[in-house]
Amino acid sequence: MSTVLDRDALEKSPLADLHLIANELGVDGFRRLRKPDLIDAIIAKQSGAEPPAAEEEAEEAAPARPRRARRAKAEVETEAEEEDEVRPRRERGARIDADVETEAEAEAEEEAEEGATDEDAPTRPRRGRRGGRGRGRGREDERDGDRDEREPRGGREPRADRDAEERVAEGVVELLGNGSAFIRLSPPEATDDDVYVSAAQVKRCELVSGDRISGPVRAPRRSERFPSLIRVDTINGRPADEVAEGTKFEDLPAAWPTERLALGSEDVTFKAVEWLTPFGKGSRVLIAGGPRAGKSELARGIADALAGREGIELLVVLAGVRPEEVGDWTEPAPVAAVSFAAAPDVQAQAVEQAIEQGRRVAARGGDAVVVVDTLEYLPPHLARRALAAARNIADGGSLTVIATAPSPFGGESTVVALDAQLTALRRFPALDLPGSGTLRADALVGEAGAEAIAKARAEAAG
Repeated sequence: MSTVLDRDALEKSPLADLHLIANELGVDGFRRLRKPDLIDAIIAKQSGAEPPAAEEEAEEAAPARPRRARRAKAEVETEAEEEDEVRPRRERGARIDADVETEAEAEAEEEAEEGATDEDAPTRPRRGRRGGRGRGRGREDERDGDRDEREPRGGREPRADRDAEERVAEGVVELLGNGSAFIRLSPPEATDDDVYVSAAQVKRCELVSGDRISGPVRAPRRSERFPSLIRVDTINGRPADEVAEGTKFEDLPAAWPTERLALGSEDVTFKAVEWLTPFGKGSRVLIAGGPRAGKSELARGIADALAGREGIELLVVLAGVRPEEVGDWTEPAPVAAVSFAAAPDVQAQAVEQAIEQGRRVAARGGDAVVVVDTLEYLPPHLARRALAAARNIADGGSLTVIATAPSPFGGESTVVALDAQLTALRRFPALDLPGSGTLRADALVGEAGAEAIAKARAEAAG
């Protein structure tokens, strides 16, 4: 050591620093010395004198066991003093580790509990990125809705707002554009008592508009306007688990359409379609014809006739139409609308989403009708797949697909062919009877009706 330290400086130094100084000076057995004795030894070593040996001589004169006891006591006291100096830093590190563990456990629990009630509820307050403990408690509060079936942690009393979780709501599902939904308690009107359904629950239970569901709800929390559904118990009167584990739609047995869909229009073209090319629930209907043959107008008229029909879920999708035609479809409003300028895959996606929604309705035992204008710009295999989805499920629901295209794809059960020349000359009905027809029309109109259709065709051909 090039610098001589006085006693005052040494007494103000931490014990750890004194150990470093003693080690550099070569003080023997410095770790066994208490701080005052260690300072004396350092001063003596700096001055060139031998450190006091009174204590060592006393220890040597004492029996072995007491000496070891005193040495152990000195080491314990030394370690205690060092512990006092490093404890604040260690405690701060422990608090940081605890915060990190709390945050990690909260995030892991949140990921494990997929589909929690508040998973994507609207107007939920954003959580900050700092403060592991605060964020953990915030997530814990958000998951209280899913914890209603478990015992409260640590024997604490249930929160006061959990009393509202026992309330059971039942109503009709109305899907929103973001994938979530509401249970309309007084359909079709919206009320402040309607119940919010998260997008995760909609996806997990494959809910569609028109489904009647029930389940327990909880009261709205801060910044929430509507109560939220905790879980789905029943779907259309059946247990939700039973519905979710049902047979795949493609494996459901199909039967020929037997229930006719009447249009009830006085227009001569619609009357001709209804009586000469009948179709029913579960039919694959293609309205075929060249440009300006009136395909879109006929499809829109059929949709207008079926709109608001009790027991029928009507879905309209516009894919590849003229931009001006999008505005013509005001009621019923399309679930999707893209013009012919959109890419084919975008048009196909719009059609597939509507078809998928109709499949869910049919699988639930309901009746859905999907009107598509048009399949013209879709790849042929995608257009055939959209038409093939239509079916009358034996002892179940039905999915009817009514689409427009320049010509048939194959596999249609009903083809309504329009004559562009007759339409241009305004000679109605503008049906091309030789190109039109219905397979197994007798299943819809009976034997007598099928014979009347054949006679009308023969007269038109003659």
